[in-house]
Amino acid sequence: MAVITCGCTLLVLAPLFFVLVFLVGTGWSALNWDFFTRLPGAAGETGGGMTNAIAGTLLLISLAGVVGIPIGVLGGTFLAEYPAARLSQVTRFAADVMNGIPSIVMGLFAYVLIVLPMRHFSALAGGVALGVMLIPTVMRTTEEIVRLVPHSVREASLALGIPQWKTTLRVVIPTAAAGIVTGIMVGLARIAGETAPLLFTAFGNRFWNWNVLRPTAALPLQIFAYAISPFDDWHRQAWAGALTLVSIVLMVNIVARYAASRQVKSR
Repeated sequence: MAVITCGCTLLVLAPLFFVLVFLVGTGWSALNWDFFTRLPGAAGETGGGMTNAIAGTLLLISLAGVVGIPIGVLGGTFLAEYPAARLSQVTRFAADVMNGIPSIVMGLFAYVLIVLPMRHFSALAGGVALGVMLIPTVMRTTEEIVRLVPHSVREASLALGIPQWKTTLRVVIPTAAAGIVTGIMVGLARIAGETAPLLFTAFGNRFWNWNVLRPTAALPLQIFAYAISPFDDWHRQAWAGALTLVSIVLMVNIVARYAASRQVKSR
């Protein structure tokens, strides 16, 4: 059984290993200082970079976190603390349904909600679309983590006369904080590579943009545009962009694991 278990583990890790090796082999040659510091070049010309797309991706992830993390964490805490409530049952079912909705539908939702009333694309619309996608993931992860907090911890706090809402905010959530942070980071890593919602919302931009009310570039959009282009240099940069995006996701997960381990050790 140990051999079978190890074999299954290797089968799970093999696709990830081959994807990383392929990305490094095809995208490493296009990674240079210009790629991280210059704007995209003109069509057909060699050179240029994706610095605005990298910054745009970080901007969109930040906006998505502002939208999705508070709602997801507080909603998941409510589901764990009041599992039998009618509202909890409905919310849990809605979160499961939202997890199965295609990402392009989320993009259409943000398009109708924000883009049409504003009459133009924007980073805000892209952040809202990604944030809505983040909510069910963070909510369900938070629920499972908060449920793992021993009931004796809650009972000890309540026995001291502390109200239940203070027990939840000051005892339960801090106890489960390491797992919650890990779940948040995994959710952010998941939405970082989404392309379909951004086609209807952020739209893309070949220049610098820090205004959340204007279209913005993003690595998935830039990779998509370069991949379908007829220029070989853009194809190389598309692979380099894919390698950069995977590296960002990997770093986010490493930071989450490190933060979680530090908090566990400190306790």
